[in-house]
Amino acid sequence: MLTCLCDAFYGEVGIATVRVLEHAGCEVEFEERQTCCGQPPFNAGDWAASRKIAKHNLEVLQPTQEIPVIAPSGSCTAMMREGYSMLFPELEHPECFELGEFLVKNLGIDSWPVHGSAKPFSGRKVAFHRACHGRGIGLKDEQERLVRSLPGIEIVPFAQSEQCCGFGGAFAATHGKLSDGIGSEKLHNIIESGADTIVSGDMGCLMHLSGLIQRQGLNIVTRHFAELLAEAIPA
Repeated sequence: MLTCLCDAFYGEVGIATVRVLEHAGCEVEFEERQTCCGQPPFNAGDWAASRKIAKHNLEVLQPTQEIPVIAPSGSCTAMMREGYSMLFPELEHPECFELGEFLVKNLGIDSWPVHGSAKPFSGRKVAFHRACHGRGIGLKDEQERLVRSLPGIEIVPFAQSEQCCGFGGAFAATHGKLSDGIGSEKLHNIIESGADTIVSGDMGCLMHLSGLIQRQGLNIVTRHFAELLAEAIPA
């Protein structure tokens, strides 16, 4: 499942996700009729509109144990796995997993399989941001575990690491000043750690933090963890 932000802004994350899954031994199918997961109207309280979107996605994706849905986003995974069950109480939890969760828990990959020909990351210092929706579906350190296993990467600790980035979907649009303040505090703590890269598993967080970085002229970059895993795959 590509997700809207991936489709509109982070196409490279979608490509990286496919490369990562194939490197892990999976056969990837992409259903071109998929749409938004329905979370925006769901969060806004328009459950009737959200049900229409959810019903369409369930029909075209048809998640099963044999062919589960994998998304490079804890947010969309949470919507499909938890939100859909609220929209349709009779529905069993769809077989949908966040990418890092699937790799570690379902495939049993505790460290990313790279070969001697893989290029090291030359001492990159990474601050890892755990997205709120990831915690909501029970993610722990699965994404960090994979990133930490990459050659040349150091995950550095920073103050208030569990704090929200301030995005919150529509919250960033309706409470812009407060949203920016939360994000700026997050960035201050990360920069104080000496990190040169912010890595996360949620593109909403990355988009919000990237915007603040650009507006404030900060010297730090953002990456989705799938991109780092894909970069470590020998050509």
